Amino acid sequence: MTIHAKEEILAHFDDDVHGSVFLPQPLPKYRFPRKETSSDSAYQLVHDELLLDGNSRQNLATFCQTWTEPEIERLMAECMGKNLVDRDEYPQTSELESRCVHMLGDLWNAPREERPLGCSTTGSSEAAMLGALAMKTRWRRSRERKGKPATKPNLICGLVHSCWPMFARFFDVELRRIPCEGRRLHMSPEEVIKRCDENTIGVVTTLGATYTLKYEPVNDVAEALDDLEEEHGLNIPIHVDAASGGFVAPFLDPSLSWDFCIPRVRSINASGHKFGLAPLGCGWIVWRNAEDLPEELIFEVKYLGSSMRHFALNFSRPAGQVVAQYYNFVRLGRDGYTRIAKGCAEVAAWLADELKKLDIFELIHDGRGGIPGCVWTLKRGQDAAFSAYDLSNQLRLKGWQVPAYPLAPNRSDLVVLRAVTRLGVSRDLAGLLLDDIRRAVRQLEKNPTQKSLTRASAGGFNHS
Repeated sequence: MTIHAKEEILAHFDDDVHGSVFLPQPLPKYRFPRKETSSDSAYQLVHDELLLDGNSRQNLATFCQTWTEPEIERLMAECMGKNLVDRDEYPQTSELESRCVHMLGDLWNAPREERPLGCSTTGSSEAAMLGALAMKTRWRRSRERKGKPATKPNLICGLVHSCWPMFARFFDVELRRIPCEGRRLHMSPEEVIKRCDENTIGVVTTLGATYTLKYEPVNDVAEALDDLEEEHGLNIPIHVDAASGGFVAPFLDPSLSWDFCIPRVRSINASGHKFGLAPLGCGWIVWRNAEDLPEELIFEVKYLGSSMRHFALNFSRPAGQVVAQYYNFVRLGRDGYTRIAKGCAEVAAWLADELKKLDIFELIHDGRGGIPGCVWTLKRGQDAAFSAYDLSNQLRLKGWQVPAYPLAPNRSDLVVLRAVTRLGVSRDLAGLLLDDIRRAVRQLEKNPTQKSLTRASAGGFNHS
């Protein structure tokens, strides 16, 4: 190689100027690439694509945690190579998971003499399905003992998360949903009893509906089911979907009766990655005692080393989220979680009060007595120049993700907006949102749309 072979020499070195190597070439999208790409170039390419995503801190649609302490990020990195399912190789990680289950049993008032049990999951949707599978199996086993057919199971619920219709479809269970009627937007004991029969595997009550952020009346439903059993002999269990409320009610409303203090509550699921403050990918399911989790649902796994008992819809999964959950329990304790939950609720109540002052909105949830956040709709009886979808879309231009969506069947005419004030949504951030809401309202009133947006045309928002 001669000293004048400049082009040949340069071909063997990376160019330090950002983008000059890969700028002319598009990213591989639909065909597996043939050649390698340097690590720094690959990182920059993917990093730049992700700039097109929304800012997660401005995503007020999600219940999931978008802020973490640096120590959690360090623990997640340290656990990058650990497979949670491999209890033989990572016994201490398995021990931390077990401690979390015991702590949740204590938090949710499980009687110690009944020895509650449970496990972590990839989220509360998987946890909910595990709870429902256990109810279905117990019901089937009871029917078989009595010599009766077990072919038409049904499950009763109100304003549930989308995971429950998914369970019903995937596992061949009739879902008897209680529709909204008038100003009643949740289940009531009377509506539950109307739908109960000998094929009912259980009743799902929601502690913090994704649609409204409100709690369903768990204790009232339990008392109605107690009366039903006394009169007709039907012993129907309750599963509480506490995806968000399981990490809110114990700290904001400790006197509220909703958990294992009610004998009829046999299982509870919750999202660790919502108000439990763990990173995404963490859920929990706890059963009251071993009888509530049928033995035939538990698998013996032997090919990872020692024999392990396993019950989940997933197998291999990362351990970091469970470790981070345990860190939060140790780091915060009851006092810390209470302080955070109260702060989130105070921001929600302030935002709701300010929205009410605008005099064009009607509040569905004002941040008090439920999940921290607020739900509101445009007032009826006035000639609005815009719809809830228009307002949601206008806010999105400023980076805010505030979903607009109709309520469940029978009240699909009621379109609401929702803002969840989880940890990280400060009073200052809520104030900036409110300023943008005011500006958006003025803009929409000044320039009314000829044809208001609908749910189909407003964008990709949903309620979950």
